[in-house]
Amino acid sequence: MKTREEIAKSIKSRFFILTQNGNEIPIDLSIINEKQEFLREYPELVKVIKFEVLGEKPGKVPPSVHLMQKLELVGYEAASDSGHFRFYPKGSLMLKLLEDWAEEIAIKRLGAMQIETPILYDWNHKSIRSQGESFHERHYSVKVPDHKDKEFVLRFAGDFGLFCMLGDSNISYKQLPLRVYEFSKSFRYELRGGLVGLRRLRGFSMPDVHSFCSDIEQGWEEYKELYRSYSDLANATETEYAIIFRIVDGFYMKHKNQILEMLQYSNQPAIIEVLSDMKHYWAVKHEFQGIDSVGGACQVATVQLDVMDAEKYGITYTDEKGKEVGCIICHSTIGALERWLFLVLESAMKMEVPQFPLWLSPEHVRFIPVSEEYLSHAIRLASEFYDKNIRVSVDDRQLTVGKKIRLASQEWTPYIVVVGQREVDMGIDTVKKRGVKNDISMTSEQLIKEISLSISQMPFRHSTFPRLMSKRPTFYG
Repeated sequence: MKTREEIAKSIKSRFFILTQNGNEIPIDLSIINEKQEFLREYPELVKVIKFEVLGEKPGKVPPSVHLMQKLELVGYEAASDSGHFRFYPKGSLMLKLLEDWAEEIAIKRLGAMQIETPILYDWNHKSIRSQGESFHERHYSVKVPDHKDKEFVLRFAGDFGLFCMLGDSNISYKQLPLRVYEFSKSFRYELRGGLVGLRRLRGFSMPDVHSFCSDIEQGWEEYKELYRSYSDLANATETEYAIIFRIVDGFYMKHKNQILEMLQYSNQPAIIEVLSDMKHYWAVKHEFQGIDSVGGACQVATVQLDVMDAEKYGITYTDEKGKEVGCIICHSTIGALERWLFLVLESAMKMEVPQFPLWLSPEHVRFIPVSEEYLSHAIRLASEFYDKNIRVSVDDRQLTVGKKIRLASQEWTPYIVVVGQREVDMGIDTVKKRGVKNDISMTSEQLIKEISLSISQMPFRHSTFPRLMSKRPTFYG
């Protein structure tokens, strides 16, 4: 029996760009840097090909590696292993908002059942060992006092506990497609030289959705629904991404038009790798590849149509005739939330004035009283905004107004409201909006409406740090 590596070597592949109108533009990987000038129309796809397929590295450290610390979002944890981070209150809030958005897609939109499974597994469990070895031993080994001769591993894929659970379950064809969601920490022992800030780390937060289907047709319909949901997620984070499909030749020929429909939904072309035969357990998979500000890329959301593994893990359903049949599985993940945060930061660095998507911004409005006399009014305004589900702060520190404004700008605060006698007398706020050169005059009601409309379709959480700036500790610098 051939090994996975031997099978992979025998597979031929060809690459092309598929545009939204159905054009196939061939890519010759051997001359992509020299003679294929027509590819200049697709610079982001070329970046992904160079980074992901050809293994070319940009040679620069992504600015988010420093920025995540400077903005007091994320820091390195010296008391842990490399590739594990501490999240300060702002970073924790952003990560939780991304988790809420993932859960909204999985549970509210897709109707998935939520489960929770262990992070620790017996490495000698047959199916877990079989799957785990495909990751080339990139796992954390754990020894426990009661089983010194036994090796456990920290989960590095969401399938481990889920497949054990579903293998013990009784499933009817009437219940398919069956969607299951899990959010959990996963751990992968990446090589030390490959660790890059939040792009590649060893402990990460994974929201996974697995769909168990009756046959290829139902599985393909499920695949397309997952694709649309993850496309919406990528667009909501306002990050730059490219799409790459890897697909077996016969499956591509049969389903090209439906792939086009997906690209039209995302309004983007895609890189297509067509394989001469099945290399792995899937017939088709795609990845959203986020693009950083220095020419690197990283996989975030992905879906894989698994046509082989269900019976291996004992995951079957009872069909109309009472026969036990193996499921078709759509493996999918929304993507490590830390990587989404990495891409949010990297996308901001491509802007003339960097800023977060408003729904992800750690705070929305900072009120700056011009003197102690106006502090109580600023606090009352902040309370009014807080009650409307807007994240606020009041800078009550003994600093000049100019310095308070500069500090708020350095934290990328979207709206700064200066509070003085005019604001008290007229009820008109002087608003400094990030990215807008001149001050804006508007009422509190108008500003609340503008912010609320912008964030109304997205998850919301209040911040957990004190509203008064004087009460906040400094975490970095």
